[in-house]
Amino acid sequence: MIKKSVEDICNRQIQREGYSSILYLAMASWAETKGYSGIAAWLYQQAEEEKMHMLKFVSYINERGGHAILPAFEQPPSTFSDIPTLFDQVLEHEQYITESINEIVAMVSKEKDFATLNWIQWFVSEQVEEEAAVQEIIDKLRLVGTHNMYMFDRDILSLRAEGEPEAEG
Repeated sequence: MIKKSVEDICNRQIQREGYSSILYLAMASWAETKGYSGIAAWLYQQAEEEKMHMLKFVSYINERGGHAILPAFEQPPSTFSDIPTLFDQVLEHEQYITESINEIVAMVSKEKDFATLNWIQWFVSEQVEEEAAVQEIIDKLRLVGTHNMYMFDRDILSLRAEGEPEAEG
């Protein structure tokens, strides 16, 4: 049985993961309308991942005897100044999510909820990967500058593929 305090903080994370998904959808839509189909595809993938993260929290809360609550989500911005700034915002948002996950870790440790502590470790590792992936994109953007965005947009999907582990046999 999940403690009420753990249920509440996990329900808070449902809201944050869901907002992440719609934020990245909004960013993808903007990028797509600006002709950046590769960047849009990367952001659409991120939006889908964030939705899956939200669903993991929903399932976990319900499996533990709690009640997952799906909130209304604040409307994300619909315009962005440029691609480098957009990815700076993605990194800032991922850092916010990392801090939120860390708050859950701290709380479930204090509550001695070892099942949730074990379960949340997947998210701790995931956030390390998420921040590293976005930082790699920002680093590449700095290298290419603003005059090579066509090539960057074309190649962005390969950045993620190179950093992912190979599928087993």
